[in-house]
Amino acid sequence: MDFEKRPQPQAEGCLTAVIRIPVRIVVLVLVVPVRMVWDLLTVCGKAVGRALGAVFQVLVVTPVVWLYRNVLVPVAKALGFVAHAVLVMPWVLLWKYVVVPVVRYGLVVPAVWLYRQVLTPVGHGLAWLGRTVGHAIAAAVRAVGVAVAWVVRTFVVVPLVWLYAYVLTPVGRGLGWLGNALWEFVLAPVGRGIAWLVAGLGCGLAWVGKAVFVWPWVALWGYVLAPVGRGVVWLAGGLWRGVVWGVMAVLVTPVTWLWRAVLVPVGVEVAAAFGHAWRIAGYISRAVGRALKWLGWNLVGRPVRWVWLGVCTPVGHWVRDSVWAPVKRAGLEAGRAARGALRSARETVRQARRDAWRALVGGPADTWPPEREAVRRGGAVEWGAGPGAGERAGQAVVGHAPVVEHSLHAPGVWPGPASEAGETGGGRCAYSG
Repeated sequence: MDFEKRPQPQAEGCLTAVIRIPVRIVVLVLVVPVRMVWDLLTVCGKAVGRALGAVFQVLVVTPVVWLYRNVLVPVAKALGFVAHAVLVMPWVLLWKYVVVPVVRYGLVVPAVWLYRQVLTPVGHGLAWLGRTVGHAIAAAVRAVGVAVAWVVRTFVVVPLVWLYAYVLTPVGRGLGWLGNALWEFVLAPVGRGIAWLVAGLGCGLAWVGKAVFVWPWVALWGYVLAPVGRGVVWLAGGLWRGVVWGVMAVLVTPVTWLWRAVLVPVGVEVAAAFGHAWRIAGYISRAVGRALKWLGWNLVGRPVRWVWLGVCTPVGHWVRDSVWAPVKRAGLEAGRAARGALRSARETVRQARRDAWRALVGGPADTWPPEREAVRRGGAVEWGAGPGAGERAGQAVVGHAPVVEHSLHAPGVWPGPASEAGETGGGRCAYSG
C-alpha cells in the first residue's frame, strides 16, 4: 500500500489541448531529417574514429612502442651503465679503496691506539691526582669554614640578634603606634573632608553641564526632530507603496499572467513535442538503417561472401597444397643437403688438419691416444696405457682433461689435444718428453 500523499495533477487548459497536436506534427516534420542526419553522422564518426584509431595505432603507437623498446630502453640502459661507470663507480672505488682505508688506518686506528695506550692511562692518573688533591683541599676548606663560622657567629650574629631584640624591636613598635595615631586622628578626617568637598563640587558641575549641554538637545530631538522624521518616513512609505502598486499592476501582474498562462504551457508542449519527435525519429532512423543494412548485405555482402567461400578459398587451398607445400619441402630438402655438405666439408678439413699434424710431428697415422679421445669427447680419461702411464696414474678427473706433457722433438710421440685446443682457443697444453 502507498501511504504517501501525492499531489493531484493540475488540469490542462484549453490552450494546451489546442496547440499540442499541431506542435507535435510540425516538430516531427522538422526533427526527422535532423535525427537521420545525426544518426548517419554518428555511424560515420564511429567508423572514422575506428579507422583513425587503427591508423594512429599503426603509424604512431606501434613505431613509438618499437622505438621505446628497441632504441630508447637500450640507449637509456647504456647511458645508465656509462653514467654509473663514469660518475658512480669512481666515487665508490675512491670511497672503498682510498677514503675508507686512509680514514681507518690513518685516523681511526691511531686514534684508538692513542686513546687506549696514552689518553686512558693519563686520564686515570689525572683522576687519581685530582681525587687526592680534592680530598686535601676539601679537608682544608672544611677546617677554614668551621673557624670562619665560629668567628661570624660569635662576633656578628650574636650582637645583631641582641641589637634586634633589645633595640630595634622597641623602637619599631613605638614608631608604629605613633603612625597609627597620626593616621586615625589627623590624616583620615582631613581626607574625608576633602572627599566630601570634591563630591559636592562634582554634583554641581554635572547639573550645570546637563542644563547647558544635554537638556536643550534632548528637547530639540523629542519635540522637533522626531515628529518631523516620523512624518517624512510616513510620506516616503506612502510614496513607495504607491510606486510598488503601480509597478505590480502595470508590469508584474501582466507579465506573470503571460508567463503562467501562455509561455509555460507553450514551452512545456514544445519540449515534450521535441522529446516525442526525437524518439519517433530514432525509431524511423533505426528502421531506415536496418533496411539499408539488409539491402547492403543482399546486394554486396552475400555475393562477396559467396565469391570468398566458393572461389577464393578453394583457389587458396589449391595454391597452398599444390604450389606452396612442394616449394617449401624442396627448400627444406635443399637446406638439409647444404648443411650436410657443409658438415662433410668441415669434417674433411678437420681430418686433413689432423693428418698434416701427424705428418709434421710424427706418429702412427691411425693411432689416437686415449687422453686425446677423452678430451675431444669431454669425458674421463682412463690412464693405464700409452707413454707415461705410470707417471700419470691418479691424475684423471671426470669431465676435465689432464695436462699431458710431450716434446715435439721426441720420436714416436702422438700429437696431444692441446694443439687443437690452442688453435681453437679452448685450452693450453704443453708437450714435453
